[in-house]
Amino acid sequence: MGMPCEINSLLKLKPSQGYPAVLEVGARHQVQKGGYRIFPIDVPLSLVDENWLAHSDIVIEKLTWEHQTTALEFRIHRVYTTPFAVQ
Repeated sequence: MGMPCEINSLLKLKPSQGYPAVLEVGARHQVQKGGYRIFPIDVPLSLVDENWLAHSDIVIEKLTWEHQTTALEFRIHRVYTTPFAVQ
């Protein structure tokens, strides 16, 4: 028996999942994603919207697994001047 988990190298969020309305360097946010997910911590990752456009880099500072949910605390590290497609 194993533990199902997903490995992610970017954070993709919909507005309903807590995509930040305003992207401001240094701002901290908390979000939850369904299932158990593995993310790199303390390194910049792209923050991607529901259309697969990257708008900023974030740094995940805390990751918690509980009740089939991954809770993340992150801060915005850099905001791109122009969004770009990652898919």
